[in-house]
Amino acid sequence: MDVLAVQDLSVSYREVRAVKDVSFDVRRGEVVALLGANGSGKSTLLRAVAGVLTPDRGRIRFAGADITGWAPHRVARHGLRLVPEGRGLLARMTVWENLLMGQYATAAGTRRDLDAALERFPVLGQRRAQIASTLSGGEQQMLAIARALVARPTLLMLDEPSLGLAPRLVRQIFAVVAELKREGVTIVLVEQNARQALAVADRAYILETGQVVLAGPAPELAAGEAVQRAYLGGGPVPG
Repeated sequence: MDVLAVQDLSVSYREVRAVKDVSFDVRRGEVVALLGANGSGKSTLLRAVAGVLTPDRGRIRFAGADITGWAPHRVARHGLRLVPEGRGLLARMTVWENLLMGQYATAAGTRRDLDAALERFPVLGQRRAQIASTLSGGEQQMLAIARALVARPTLLMLDEPSLGLAPRLVRQIFAVVAELKREGVTIVLVEQNARQALAVADRAYILETGQVVLAGPAPELAAGEAVQRAYLGGGPVPG
């Protein structure tokens, strides 16, 4: 069953057509990766799905509703949570206050979900009274993901979660994504790190200049010569 179905979506950003007639779908419980070089339209696509940008044309269906043109807060209330590139934390609030805001204006999420987030990311429990802007980059990314999870999203969209992180922290973030996948969380993952993304994804779409140029099961794409040459440096993707 499709949780998300995007049909012939076109989106402009800063007066430039950044996404051109893109269609993709996400089924319940799977991880779908959106890959491509900088400027290929991946982040613009996520912002349009989340309601941050208004599409020029096309349709977005999510969790049984046509959400095309919905405001971001309405989309979030319907069960879709975007962890944006740059994390979007409330920088002057504490870790705990950021988590509480993750449940604001939604019927989903309980105190048990807040406690579960701190169990998943123990460092956040240790820093629950710390101001978010004073956390390390890796800790901020953990907080951004935790803040989305406390609302029990039907779909979690992660935009460049490993951006700017040291290799050790990148491994930790992808370990979290793999753990969420095992738990049945439905995820759309935008990533520059194609190797890691394909290793954790079920399916993937590759974008170039705002258009889907290749799509299929992640293992097949990872094994393909064109993808290896363009995105993986010619080497195989680990299983």
